[in-house]
Formats: sequence, structure tokens, C-alpha cells
Amino acid sequence: MTKTTTRAGGAPARLDVSSAAGAIALLAASLHAEAGTRPVRAIEALAAVVANRARDAGRDAAARLRFTPALRAGGMPSWPMLVAAACRAPFVFAGHCAARYATTSGAAAEHDPAHAACRRIAARALAGTLGDPTGGATHWHVAEALPAWAVGQVALAEIGGLVFYRPGATAAPPEDGRAANGPPEGSQVSPLPFRRCRTR
Repeated sequence: MTKTTTRAGGAPARLDVSSAAGAIALLAASLHAEAGTRPVRAIEALAAVVANRARDAGRDAAARLRFTPALRAGGMPSWPMLVAAACRAPFVFAGHCAARYATTSGAAAEHDPAHAACRRIAARALAGTLGDPTGGATHWHVAEALPAWAVGQVALAEIGGLVFYRPGATAAPPEDGRAANGPPEGSQVSPLPFRRCRTR
């Protein structure tokens, strides 16, 4: 059970993400903020993206700088710290208020079924028992948009209205004979219409 803690004056206390419980709370809040209304499989896929980024950061110094820039150089951080840093990295989740949400919504979250599902998925991700339906993706976006970074990239999966990528990856042809990035041969299906995202 997550307790809501506050500092003097009612300000939320800082979330301790060095522990598994803190990292689970942060990941669950991030998942809930980004995909709480989507199917469970989409939430699992987002958790897998964070786990893939954290795993890559644990293996490679260049990936650590890219996927967990808040971690200082030096010794190997713990798995919970890698996951938390991957959650907080720029451009992973639009809801950068996830840490604040995690520290201030304990009572409300206890009764929210979507948040409970996100907590269970986050716990599985931290335990290493969550499968990866994305095929190793480290990037994602909603299917209704096509951000500039995704142009020319091969999507690894589309799950619950979210599209997943691993830049530089090449897609293997699907077993059902379809082209790797298009409709079946001879099909009259037009490509999915995308709208461009505004850049900041």
C-alpha cells in the first residue's frame, strides 16, 4: 500500500526511487498517466519500453547517457534506479508530473482499477517477469500521430493504439506473408492516415 506523504505546508514529499517500491510507484504513475485508459496489453508494452531502456542503460555507457541522463557517471546503479531514471528521461512520457502524481495520489489510486492494473504491471516489470510484446522497442508514439523522429523508422509493433520502434531495427517479414510494413499483397487497403505532431 502506498501512503501519501507530505512535507510541512502540504507540499508533496519526494518519492524515494532507489527502492523497488518507489520505482514501482513512479512507473505505475507514468503508465497510468500515459495509457491508463488503453488496453492492458498497451500498458504492458509501455512498461516494456521503459524496461528495455533501463536494460540498455545498464549494459552500455552511451545508452545510459541517452536513456537515463539523470544518473551520474560512476558505478552501476541498481535496477530500480535505472527504471526510475528511464521513466524520468526527457521525451519518454508527456506526463512529466508522474513523480508528483505518485506522491500525492495514494488514497485515490487505491480505489482506481486502472491504477491498480498499472501497479501490477509495474511490479512485474521491476521483477523481470513482464514479457516484451514490442520486440525490444525503446521508442513509441500514439498511432494517430507521426512525430518527426519516427519518419523512416520501421515499426516493430502496434498495440492498443500505440506504435513501437527501436531506431535502426529492421523488421522481419511477418509469418502470414504480408509485406513487413504494409497491407497484404494485392490488398486495396490504403495506408493508415497520420497527422503530423507539432514540434516544440
